[in-house]
Amino acid sequence: MSPKPPELGSLAIQAPSLTPQVVHVTAATCHDLSMFKDLLREYRRLDDTITMRMNRTNAQFRDRDRLGVVGKGNVEDQACAYLWKNLVENWKRRTEIIDYCVNVVDQSLEQKRSLLAEKQGDPTSQRKVQGALFEEEVKRNQVRNELAVEKIVRQRSLDAFTSRCRFFSPPLSDTEARKWWDAAQAGRHVER
Repeated sequence: MSPKPPELGSLAIQAPSLTPQVVHVTAATCHDLSMFKDLLREYRRLDDTITMRMNRTNAQFRDRDRLGVVGKGNVEDQACAYLWKNLVENWKRRTEIIDYCVNVVDQSLEQKRSLLAEKQGDPTSQRKVQGALFEEEVKRNQVRNELAVEKIVRQRSLDAFTSRCRFFSPPLSDTEARKWWDAAQAGRHVER
């Protein structure tokens, strides 16, 4: 039996993996800035390709409609609701990761500050701790900068989303989606 030929086209490239990789975010992930930023880059892929995903989602729902698989509302409303749900899930995951890493780095910074206070009489140890403290402060700034990046990414995605889904508004019954919708409209971070 011959091997299956590779899938071609944008759907093959952008389709979700059949074997998604589960990433467990730990304190080590937060302290490794390169890994932390790579992880966020992966999670931001949906936002980066929002226009293409909107086109594909609309096409999928039109195909379902042609096949007689009917959902609630018209095709565009269904596609907008589906994409909004994906955006919110992704935003929520990224927020959890960033908030977790901010807390991890802040705790590490406090530990270094306490250690520095303990090493008052030993100049050699104090210089080592000050170097580690400076490193933690740089790390904290990098991790906290992701909050600003996140705000920009969300606003750009929201602008693209609302340009195509002009009349969309999450149902009042979906409090989680409404919370994210209201926060995105106001351009602020969702409070936990």
